Amino acid sequence: MLDRIALAILIIGGINWGSVGLFQFDLVAWIFGGQSAILSRIVYTLVALSALWCITLLFREREHSDSTDYSETAA
Repeated sequence: MLDRIALAILIIGGINWGSVGLFQFDLVAWIFGGQSAILSRIVYTLVALSALWCITLLFREREHSDSTDYSETAA
């Protein structure tokens, strides 16, 4: 569940960075009252922590939702 929350926050951050890059418009700052507003800084921090958490997804073994071992049935 934590992986999905972190990924959702990271997607929000990516969309915000996309709007900054394409339109020079910081959506988070606009919603929460500027880049230095405490709520904006909290959102930026949550995005950064989510990115750090999602790095661990690259190094984890994949969980199989099916218990069938396909390598045995492929032969």
